[in-house]
Amino acid sequence: MVRISELEILKLLRKNARMSFVEMSKKLGVTEAAVRKKIKRMEKEGIILGYTVFANPKKIGYEIDALIGIDTTPEKMMSVMRILKKNSDVINMYASSGDHMLMIECWFKNHDELAKFINYLENLDGVTRVCPATILEKLK
Repeated sequence: MVRISELEILKLLRKNARMSFVEMSKKLGVTEAAVRKKIKRMEKEGIILGYTVFANPKKIGYEIDALIGIDTTPEKMMSVMRILKKNSDVINMYASSGDHMLMIECWFKNHDELAKFINYLENLDGVTRVCPATILEKLK
């Protein structure tokens, strides 16, 4: 009996989250039922948290794809996170142990929108540093 690993399934789903169980079973050399059962278990156990799409923001009019590092005072970090979670400009947000406490990804139509958003961030209570970087090209 061939066993399939969670990592093998995750790699296939990251390439194409819409791949059918049948197609995955052919690529992995197992039955469709085995793939279906494994994925359902991975969803139940919280290994797979959801399915998403990768978009090209430029194709819908957003010229700036920015990664913004944010530092806060320790006592204000949770309130800043709550504010940013609700902000529609924030596409993704991560807590980080690297150079910044928070990392956010945002899309903007132009540099003026980015500048206004940076100003907004700098004026949030508890924010001590804002470090934007624009993504030039997604490589992988």
